[in-house]
Amino acid sequence: MTTDDKPQQPLLRVVNPDATPEEIAAVVAVFSALGGGEPAPEPPRSEWANPARRMRRPISHGPGAWRASAL
Repeated sequence: MTTDDKPQQPLLRVVNPDATPEEIAAVVAVFSALGGGEPAPEPPRSEWANPARRMRRPISHGPGAWRASAL
């Protein structure tokens, strides 16, 4: 039962009474391969492809600034 207390409708209904279990399994496999469920989660983005890595941080002035400029 759903939260509305209504019976859920079947996702697939076989109309042909002469269908064999193998035929029904083939139809179910095809529809399952098509998807229609939740979209696949997006893979995490690689830090190598992060556009922020192309930006250089500003070089601060003061003691030790020449060391920081090489990083």
